[in-house]
Amino acid sequence: MSGTKTTVIQLLKYGVIGASNTLITLIAFYLLNTTAGLSENFANVTGYILGVVNSFVWNRNWVFKTKNNLKKEAALFVTGFLICFAFQFALFNYMLTHTGIKDIEIEWLPMKNSGENIAMCISMVAYTLANYCYNRFITFKKKRQE
Repeated sequence: MSGTKTTVIQLLKYGVIGASNTLITLIAFYLLNTTAGLSENFANVTGYILGVVNSFVWNRNWVFKTKNNLKKEAALFVTGFLICFAFQFALFNYMLTHTGIKDIEIEWLPMKNSGENIAMCISMVAYTLANYCYNRFITFKKKRQE
């Protein structure tokens, strides 16, 4: 398979995993916060932890298919998440404070804070691409065959 085709397939699989992470996080949040009555912060953190664990397992075994040292890959994966999340958070806040995006309102869309939601979507795409590159070239880097 060509390198470009492999990358496209990996990106598509990575997107599927990302969607499943979002779903897992939202379901966990709903069950813990809304159904069980636990705090929103506890529910948020727990949901995100479940999403990150799901992401690591599926990315290691399905997207990148590596058999490298599990502990090392897990540590690199968490490090990558933290770096890329910091990037996403900074980009999101930069767009809100240094561009006019926060003032965008889409009247036909029944959504409060349209501009903030747009900034979140843009920064999430940037996070996803940065995190994919980090994981492909650092966390799940294939060992060179001698």
